[in-house]
Amino acid sequence: MNTPTDLLYAKTHEWLRQGKEGSTVGITDYAQSALGDVVFVELPKSGRKVSAGEVVATVESVKAASDIYAPITGEITETNPTLSADPGLINREPYASGWLFRIQADAGKNHALLSASDYSDTLSS
Repeated sequence: MNTPTDLLYAKTHEWLRQGKEGSTVGITDYAQSALGDVVFVELPKSGRKVSAGEVVATVESVKAASDIYAPITGEITETNPTLSADPGLINREPYASGWLFRIQADAGKNHALLSASDYSDTLSS
């Protein structure tokens, strides 16, 4: 499985890319592969305040529906508008165009996320 080293990971298979304007969140290659062909995505509303571990979105595939959890506490600032017309982007480009939402982290919150190597270790155990 492809696990980019510049990202942080949640044990629930979400990834987080930190940036100057907040953080981008998506699901890992492992998660999209386990789901199968994604056919629908329900994304959170911009402006919603969420807590780490809270269900914030749903991804539906031909196999099942899966909850997506907020990897950090903060406020949703943007969702990926392309996914409503092309949810399969999550399968094709899970670490690029298939991102789900952007979040601005609450200052001072400690986020228990994994490095790429720690995430890879959880997949192999």
